[in-house]
Parts: sequence; C-alpha cells; structure tokens
Amino acid sequence: MSARILIVDDEPNIVVSLEYLMRKEGFEVAVATDGEAALAQVAAFAPDLVLLDVMMPKKSGFEVCQQLRADPARAGLRIVMLTAKGRDAEVAKGIALGADAYVTKPFSTRELVAKVKSLL
Repeated sequence: MSARILIVDDEPNIVVSLEYLMRKEGFEVAVATDGEAALAQVAAFAPDLVLLDVMMPKKSGFEVCQQLRADPARAGLRIVMLTAKGRDAEVAKGIALGADAYVTKPFSTRELVAKVKSLL
C-alpha cells in the first residue's frame, strides 16, 4: 500500500503541481484548501504525511499543526510545513508546534520529494 499524503494549500497552482508531483512518486493524495478542511480531511483520509501551508483561510497551518499534535491518535502523523514565511522565528514556531520539517517557498521539487520519502 502506498503512503497517503494530504496537501493543504490555498493557492491552486501550488496544489496542482504538488498533487501531480506526489502522485507521480506513487503516493495516494488528497487535498484541502483551508485549515478547517485540512482537519476534516485528516479524519476522513487518514494521511501518513501532511504538506501544510502556513498562511491559509479559516485556520492557519500553525493552528492546524497544533491541533493535530494535541491529538494522541495522530502521534505518528508526519507534518511538513510548506510556506513563504522563512524567517527564523517562523521556522522555530513551526518546529516548536511539532512540525517534522519546515520547507520554504520557492522550493526544489526534488528536495521536497527526498524530504517526504525520508520522513516516511
């Protein structure tokens, strides 16, 4: 069974390219375009890893990460924050909230795939 990845981003062009990239690598993929939809998709799709944008409508990626980490049932879920916010303070906040990795946009697709595979 292939690993399941949830892509959470409110920018359609990023969602399309990430979805294509991850499917090409053999992953099962689901998509959410805001923080509340992300939490619903985690419950419905049960992903192994979440690619999580920080700046989104309804709930930020930081809030989603914090809620997922507060749920003992989601302890094994890998979270990769994917964001244009690359200042040290944002990276530190993402890691402190429980993200497994923090990737800043623009990113190398090859490096992102390598990071995802290493976490899974």
